[in-house]
Amino acid sequence: MNEIDWLNVALSFIGGFGLFLFGMEYMGEGLQKAAGSKMKNLLGALTSNPFLGVLVGAAVTALIQSSSATTVMVVGFVNAGLMSLKQAVGVIMGANIGTTVTAWIVSLGEWTSFLKPSVLAPICIIIGVIMISFCKKQQVKHIGQILFGFGGLFLGLDMMGDAAKPLAQLDAMKNLFVVLGNNPFLAILAGAGVTAVIQSSSASVGILQTLAIVGLVRWDSAIYIILGQNIGTCITAILSSMGASKNAKRAAAMHFLFNFIGSAIFAVVGIVAFKFFIPQIGALPIDVTQISVVHTIFNVVNTIMLFPFAGLLVKIAERLIPDHGNEADASELQHLDERILETPSFAVENAVKEVVRMGQIAMKNAETSIEALFTRDEAKIEEVLNTEKTINKLQHDINHYLVKLSNLHVSSEEHATITKLFHMVSDIERVGDHAENIAELAQSLISEDKHLSENAQTELRAMTDTALKCLVISLEAYEKSDEALTKEALILEDTVDAMEIKLRSKHMKRLANNTCDAIAGVIFLDVISNVERISDHACNIAGVLFDEHEMLEAELAAN
Repeated sequence: MNEIDWLNVALSFIGGFGLFLFGMEYMGEGLQKAAGSKMKNLLGALTSNPFLGVLVGAAVTALIQSSSATTVMVVGFVNAGLMSLKQAVGVIMGANIGTTVTAWIVSLGEWTSFLKPSVLAPICIIIGVIMISFCKKQQVKHIGQILFGFGGLFLGLDMMGDAAKPLAQLDAMKNLFVVLGNNPFLAILAGAGVTAVIQSSSASVGILQTLAIVGLVRWDSAIYIILGQNIGTCITAILSSMGASKNAKRAAAMHFLFNFIGSAIFAVVGIVAFKFFIPQIGALPIDVTQISVVHTIFNVVNTIMLFPFAGLLVKIAERLIPDHGNEADASELQHLDERILETPSFAVENAVKEVVRMGQIAMKNAETSIEALFTRDEAKIEEVLNTEKTINKLQHDINHYLVKLSNLHVSSEEHATITKLFHMVSDIERVGDHAENIAELAQSLISEDKHLSENAQTELRAMTDTALKCLVISLEAYEKSDEALTKEALILEDTVDAMEIKLRSKHMKRLANNTCDAIAGVIFLDVISNVERISDHACNIAGVLFDEHEMLEAELAAN
């Protein structure tokens, strides 16, 4: 037996594995781009029906070629409030079924010589390169990306197979799989460990299939390793859930529980079967297609077996990660999550929700600041100043998220929405600034021991009520994309402008006649100026969906 060049074997195997991973990811990316909005429609079709979630989870995982990526997305959706735990458990179950697609792709080479990696790889790569380089249509380029990734996957598989051939001659490698077959716990641990390190069960199954090509893998060791791989794939979602909401952690826990319980049950069945009923089969070599069959049977049967207990899995996860009743920090993003950037369409929708939430916080702060002015309540003043810090942090975090989102593959409509959200965030932050100004003016009244006259308070109350109504309607108009509400907000803003001019004129007369304290008078003028600016920014928020000039022309035409 010739001496093995270990360096060459290692480099070839690692290089092939790298190509395999790249091809799988590149192909999945192409599939996702080709699917376009269909991906969003698939996930958007979710209801509280876990069975529908299973179908969606399988379909999405087949598209992106990674159950880990699907589960991480699920954790992100749960964390952002897009998905409930009941919806998540079905998707997680389906993701395990969808991940078997990669194993079947790897198995193609055993069916006919034309489908062997050495034949398919160059054909797919050449066609893919031509489509990417010379075709102008984006959809054709996406198909080219799928083919190129497919070819890369097969080229990597072929390289790993060639690198593994010398290992088939080693008694130590054969003995390793005998040991793993006789020690289920060690085999499961090995499968889980390798998968946890590379964070892809599809890739680790591909490695197992490569070793099976050269006849190294036995039936018993293969089954136990596959069970371990299904446990190891949970590490990605667990790591992803760190620092997320309790529900996101529960989603990751459900993924682990589902795979662990199924693997434990199948491990017991396997141990009993190979020990007492079919010991001779356990020692036989397993081929690539048979690994795909085992992988698929495990995931399908596990889903069928545990599907009726989906609700119980949710309850166990809630027990493991209890809710201590702590309220969510308002300054933390509630609807945005880095993980949902994998599906930009959802990220754009949730960015809208988060900006509206920020607007509602600013609106409430404006109301509180005005109430503090009339009631001379120092506790409310302090509340306004603290909330302003929350608004500033939200502005920073949302803008940071929007920058990332704008750099992704989004449609022209979605890009326009993102641009408008940048403007909205700025307007909302300015509303917060004016609320802070009003609170500080209220503090000045208290510290100077000055009072606004009853007439001034009555006039000011009418103006602030109109401005706040304008802000409320503006946020509602944007949230509902309601043109009628937008027109109403524009009219209210005009009313506030007229009131500001009128109140300023009347107050100047009071100051001239010495019927009003000078310091209180200056504060009054500053307040109405800030209130008018609040309505201006509210108007900007309302008009962000429509061309303001067109709206004004329509309004004039109607009059």
